[in-house]
Amino acid sequence: MPNPLFNDRDVEFALYEILHADELCRLAFFSDHTRETFDLFLQSSRKFARDVLFPAYKPMDDAPPKLEAGRVHVHPLMKEIYPRLVELGMLSATRSHEVGGQQLPLTIASAAGAYLAAANLSAAGYLMLTTGAARLIESFGNDWQKEHFMARMYGGSWTGTMALTEPQAGSSLTDVKTRATPLEDGSYSIRGSKVFISGGDQDMTENIVHLTLARIEGAPPGIKGVSLFAIPKFRVEGERFVDNDCTTAGVFHKIGYRGLPSIALNFGENGQCRGYLVGEPNRGIRCMFQLMNEARVGVGMQGVATAAVAYQEALEYAKVRPQGRRFEQRDPAQPQIPIIEHADVRRMLLRQKAIVEGGFLLLLATARYFDLAEHSEEPAERRRANLLLELLTPVAKSFPAEKGFESNVLAIQVHGGYGYTSEYMPEAWMRDQKLNSIHEGTSGIQSMDLLGRKVVAEGGEALRLLIEQVASSASSARAAGVDPAWCDAVERAGSLIAGLTAELGARGLAGDVAAMLLHSFDYLDLFATWVIAWQWLVQAGAAKRGLAEGRAADQAFYRGKLHAAQYWIRTELPRIEHLARLCSEGEDSYATIAADCF
Repeated sequence: MPNPLFNDRDVEFALYEILHADELCRLAFFSDHTRETFDLFLQSSRKFARDVLFPAYKPMDDAPPKLEAGRVHVHPLMKEIYPRLVELGMLSATRSHEVGGQQLPLTIASAAGAYLAAANLSAAGYLMLTTGAARLIESFGNDWQKEHFMARMYGGSWTGTMALTEPQAGSSLTDVKTRATPLEDGSYSIRGSKVFISGGDQDMTENIVHLTLARIEGAPPGIKGVSLFAIPKFRVEGERFVDNDCTTAGVFHKIGYRGLPSIALNFGENGQCRGYLVGEPNRGIRCMFQLMNEARVGVGMQGVATAAVAYQEALEYAKVRPQGRRFEQRDPAQPQIPIIEHADVRRMLLRQKAIVEGGFLLLLATARYFDLAEHSEEPAERRRANLLLELLTPVAKSFPAEKGFESNVLAIQVHGGYGYTSEYMPEAWMRDQKLNSIHEGTSGIQSMDLLGRKVVAEGGEALRLLIEQVASSASSARAAGVDPAWCDAVERAGSLIAGLTAELGARGLAGDVAAMLLHSFDYLDLFATWVIAWQWLVQAGAAKRGLAEGRAADQAFYRGKLHAAQYWIRTELPRIEHLARLCSEGEDSYATIAADCF
């Protein structure tokens, strides 16, 4: 049978039994919608994902885009798929009617996008990149830029990218060297090079707009001198498209994400590249971080989706693959049993379930905070939601990538020797997943952002709010009949993290930032483990309530939720104490080892 990509019942459970997404319709921005319109959008997305995107995945993975005669040529299937993706309405689903959008909550759009990403991550990537770039122009561009660039990007005739990384700078945006020289007509002459530009060239749309970081001549050094520019591949002069001197210098050969080209891009080799300043001069990083923060949540959902599709494949395989017999039935004349009957296979599947479904709820909860932060009519609710959104974004980006990769590896293991071959799909999804821990800020960068900024910002207010939310969830879970020991364990972990954060924050305030951040990756790990335990506590409470209502068709579904909650809280949550000791004691093996000792 075809891979279901996601468990549809789990999507419904997360959206409506836990997050009550239909209640977002009370907000004015979403008031045209109902649960029925949400479900129609989800239904269209999942059908397209299963019927069109998923069958195209392997052909696109087997035949990546090629650079020929200075132009990148994508797989022919992508040229057929992209217009149909545009028709789905995903490009501007969450945007206002004024710009052609549907004013859907990000909560719903994220769930719909998860199906697309699970089916074909590369195809979905074009959408995320274009939406993010158009959003920047919507937020910071002038009227001409909105009409000339944004409208065409939301309309699907042009795509967009973000061009940040340079060969000598990597993730260090302080060291951007691409130059912008003002011209008399108000545009800028651009000269420089960028690398790893996803979707940076293709032949399926008529134009591409690069949202690019560059320095205006005379700008201050460092991050305060970086500006944001919109640079089209082709300039429109009258009725003609004119080459804008954006040259594809090469296509990177990637282990995964193969259907979406990643290129090296040169601007202004012939002195003819024109860019258009978006927002204020020297404020490009502030503008770009809007895109990056939204993209980090998007990458988190892509990580969940990539783990989910592999989990579903492993689950179906385990149900039908016969091998061996039970210990008490050693008679070779007896039929073999499906491998799902073996305890170790169930261990691997349950771990995948805990990672995938815990991460999925976290990403939807994060999206719901975004919806409230953007559209609530209550200032206090907007502020609270924004604080929690900021705090959870590094976790929402990194957990699905790091633990999702582990889940993908387990999917291969469930398949045994077949999983190690390209005749089966799990190895390809594992290759795709690896990039999610690298792009849009590596996990190491996310860890420093979480510990160095987010948990200590405004006197730690966001962390206090999160601890209060966890306490409220624990109280609700207890009332629903969840094991009190589980609730106590999750609350104790929050208290431990609060104390550890205060201790590490004090080191930073004392001027020893290096000591504060020495174990930032371990801090991110323990923080994420606690956050996912919270998500499982929430799911356990909802499952208990569902069981109490006695719906026979859902009994196994709800019991499965309780098993996964027990697994995460009993087997993963205790790791926090060890990680906290490493952070507190400042274990310094990798801090003190000299380069010549490796």
